[in-house]
Amino acid sequence: MLDKPIYVTQPSLPPLEELIPYLEQIWKNKVLTNGGQFHEQLEEALCEYLSVPFISLFSNGTIALITALKALAIQGDVITTPYSFVATAHSLLWNGIIPVFVDIDPVTLNLDPNKIESVITDRTKAILPVHVYGTPCDVDAIDAIAKSHNLKVIYDAAHAFGVCDQNGSILNYGDLSVLSFHATKVFNTFEGGAIVCQDAKTKQYIDQLKNFGFTSETSVVQTGINGKMNEFNAAVGLLQLQYIDEHIEKRKAIDVAYREGLKDIVGIRCHTPSQVKSPNYSYFPIFVGDDYTLTRDELYEKLKANGINGRRYFYPLITEFPMYQQGKKETIAKYLEAELLSKQVICLPIHPNLAKVEQEQIVFEIRTPATIFK
Repeated sequence: MLDKPIYVTQPSLPPLEELIPYLEQIWKNKVLTNGGQFHEQLEEALCEYLSVPFISLFSNGTIALITALKALAIQGDVITTPYSFVATAHSLLWNGIIPVFVDIDPVTLNLDPNKIESVITDRTKAILPVHVYGTPCDVDAIDAIAKSHNLKVIYDAAHAFGVCDQNGSILNYGDLSVLSFHATKVFNTFEGGAIVCQDAKTKQYIDQLKNFGFTSETSVVQTGINGKMNEFNAAVGLLQLQYIDEHIEKRKAIDVAYREGLKDIVGIRCHTPSQVKSPNYSYFPIFVGDDYTLTRDELYEKLKANGINGRRYFYPLITEFPMYQQGKKETIAKYLEAELLSKQVICLPIHPNLAKVEQEQIVFEIRTPATIFK
């Protein structure tokens, strides 16, 4: 067993000595939040790095999702995926919106465009797809469907920081894209998030919404929320941005080593994303088939017993939680692909600080199923 537990993700921390000057400047400025110096610098730096026209920083990705739906005045029904973190669907319920779940494509693991139109009704107002594990959705197909039915598209891009396709940043698709900067993400500000939009007027409106709806000291014109990112988190983001390319390269090396170490194991399949010009290697999911010596849960427990804390990400499906089963009449077969994969998936540890010996131990435990956990 390893000396210390290994987790799926480990926060990437900037060097403490580099953070101290930022803290000193915050204390000197005496501006801790409400659009301070580092907040403004981070928005500008992220626009440049991500090749997006406008970005609005938030205290976390969930508040950003909730605000994005509010910004587009979405009501009625919204089509989304059951194979995601609960924040995706929770943001709909918080806005009084009914989530309509559609099965996923078994290759991309994203919302299956071929199954979207069959659930569109006169109540449908938008589509909320997720770039799962940073793999881009079929954005062209989703865009065509949205235009045909006059629907808005908001992408949950929590996993997709820095991801590009042949046309550039994946964040420039849809009406809005929402990022998470949680500590477990490729790029983090400890806690944080953002909304990417395409024009200055929309950004101004979003900025009003995240600050209670204020337009001046004495004028409130929208029913806003407090979603602002503070100066400390923005400073952390500015530092993290200096190391992001290095961190992604380290993740890439880990990804390559996993694929080499796990190849040809009967019953173990590594997720192979569709062609991505610039992936970010945010997760490393494997799928445990019936022909592997152990069940998925047996392998999960075996790894855990050896100090390796993988994650069954995403299990169970969102549709299995009680708040999404009220009045539910359809059978789980409606989400056949999502249900199957949710019962097979284990995300293995992948982060810039994962040591070679730790990764070798993870691969060893998977390759030697004779040491079955009991």
